Amino acid sequence: MRDVWPGEPYPLGATWDGVGTLFAVFSEVAERVELCLFHDDGSEERVDLPEVDGFVWHGYLPGVMPGQRYGYRVHGAYDPAHGHRCNPAKLLLDPYAKAVDGELRWNEAVFSYDFTDPAKVNRLDSAPFLPKNVVINPFFDWGNDRPPRVPYHQTVIYEAHVRGLTMRHPDVPEELRGTYAGVGHPAVVDHLLSLGVTAVELMPVHHFLPEHFLVARGLTNYWGYNTMAYLAPYGGYSSAGTRGEQVQEFKAMVRALHEAGIEVILDVVYNHTAEGDHMGPTLGFRGIDNVAYYRLHDADRRYYLDYTGCGNSLNVRSPHALQLIMDSLRYWVLEMHVDGFRFDLASALARELHDVDRLSAFFDLIQQDPVISQVKLIAEPWDVGPGGYQVGNFPPLWTEWNGKYRDTVRDFWRGSHSALPEFASRLTGSADLYETSGRRPVASINFVTCHDGFTLTDLVSYDRKHNEANGEGNRDGTDDNRSWNCGAEGPVEDPAIVRLRERQRRNFLATLFLSQGVPMLSHGDEIGRTQRGNNNAYCQDNEIAWVDWSGLRTETRLLEFVRKLAELRRQHPVFQRRRFFHGRHLDNGERDLVWLTPGGAEMTSADWHVGYAKSLMVYLNGDAITEPGPRGERIVDDTFLLLINAHHEDMTFTLPGEAFGGGWTLELDTADDGCDKPSGEERLEAGDVVAVTARSMTVLRRPRD
Repeated sequence: MRDVWPGEPYPLGATWDGVGTLFAVFSEVAERVELCLFHDDGSEERVDLPEVDGFVWHGYLPGVMPGQRYGYRVHGAYDPAHGHRCNPAKLLLDPYAKAVDGELRWNEAVFSYDFTDPAKVNRLDSAPFLPKNVVINPFFDWGNDRPPRVPYHQTVIYEAHVRGLTMRHPDVPEELRGTYAGVGHPAVVDHLLSLGVTAVELMPVHHFLPEHFLVARGLTNYWGYNTMAYLAPYGGYSSAGTRGEQVQEFKAMVRALHEAGIEVILDVVYNHTAEGDHMGPTLGFRGIDNVAYYRLHDADRRYYLDYTGCGNSLNVRSPHALQLIMDSLRYWVLEMHVDGFRFDLASALARELHDVDRLSAFFDLIQQDPVISQVKLIAEPWDVGPGGYQVGNFPPLWTEWNGKYRDTVRDFWRGSHSALPEFASRLTGSADLYETSGRRPVASINFVTCHDGFTLTDLVSYDRKHNEANGEGNRDGTDDNRSWNCGAEGPVEDPAIVRLRERQRRNFLATLFLSQGVPMLSHGDEIGRTQRGNNNAYCQDNEIAWVDWSGLRTETRLLEFVRKLAELRRQHPVFQRRRFFHGRHLDNGERDLVWLTPGGAEMTSADWHVGYAKSLMVYLNGDAITEPGPRGERIVDDTFLLLINAHHEDMTFTLPGEAFGGGWTLELDTADDGCDKPSGEERLEAGDVVAVTARSMTVLRRPRD
């Protein structure tokens, strides 16, 4: 008979102390909870947790060591009409598991209802088909690891998929490709540093499970937005093993990135879980305490409220669900040393009743938490529910993926009418969205492409999505791509179209790096990554979605252009402002920002409302940066003039008069990839006429001296 001590109700999960392991799990509806230990010979040992305090069932087992696999069985009411779905025949994953071993095998046994009669309870044992939780060794030699703590205004984010980033990297050892160790490999780190990257934003690494309909089609959930364990790094990204080794490997990756001065931001999915709707499997939360963890319909509690499009929504009105989220966030900061989070479908977390409430309990908890409030917090500010599009409406601590930036910049460079005024706002930090809430330009995470949608190369190569490989008849994925194929669909050999596409890519990249706010680059865009027109590669764990590193050889000019942009931004504070532009005379009589027509005159109200206008000049005064430096000193910089021509024909621009200074030199020109012409060789004076190629941007610089 195994020795079981009462233990303590906190911390939740499985906690090894060097001698034994404390197990604790919350369930308000349980009548009895069994801890199930799985041994290497395949046998299962069941132990009743002896104590319950505050609805936390707990017990301490001496001698249980790291590597031990386990799960739970919860005895209680199975009454879907009242929201209860306890079923001891179903093995349940620990919501606080820190590691998960094994794969989910789809079988009728993992469902709580009978397939022939859904009103009947299913008593088949699901344990043979479920992955198992693992007790971990939490100790790790962090050495002198310290968070880089890069200020927001100096941040450059690189969004990446752990597996897709390194699966085809020639300099990463084959056994490390597609893993945490691969991301931390010097070849990858050096590449990131060459791009000026200060933060890697990793797509979901919380342990996730694939949906049945994908597995049935021979596909999988590649992106990972289907979480089942919020404290466990996904075992499939570990090169060392899944009996706790994934935790050590993740920490080693973070340590390696920190040594290079690169922060780690996690894309987290607290809005729903992998259990889906009322017809989904019973894997953990549902069988432990369905009412506490999920939003249910008030009228009929058999059904789930779904603000995510994934079948269920986590119940952020419940203190226990909120505790899980906060405990998870703190764990990743304190134990795993991550530097921030990007919250998937964050509007769903803000729903107290049905409306999105920017002062909801979730935001209140974040605001007062001494740990979480100090890291980078990025919202994806929308969900699929009514009123879910909330760009610009998150609280002051938060930054946001600026979807309006993406849409406007795409519209402007593809030549849409009447896009100029909003393009100007997005270029200068989106003050219309963020200034009234006390936030600054860095509240805007600027991006043109991300994992969801076309890659940069596909954005200029396809008018329509091509998602046939997903097996859904090309019905999945958005139709609102705001893309332009430059005259032909897909790959071409026409030199004129190829040149135009290359110029358009440079236009998007130059706009991204020279805009106020925080730029985010999607992995592989710097070397021409393509998904062959697939704008929804969520299920493609193959060459469609993986980064093709042959672009290091074939896209050398594009890569060099991105590196030059990153260095230009890094060197010049005028592109990293911490406050919005005033656009008016300052105390010293100067203006920090002036909008000019291609003729060199200041823009009037009438100029802004010419619907066909697609060209302008932007004067960025480096002598009029009003915010203080880190030691209180006044920041000064060179002054820049952006000559932007999204028109389909070449145009001449007349440089402004002496009041704006003379002695301009060419810094960058997207018409010739910005690499052919050495900057600073040709000097231009006030009033000079400059030819600007159709659909291109020229950047001029006036040195301080």
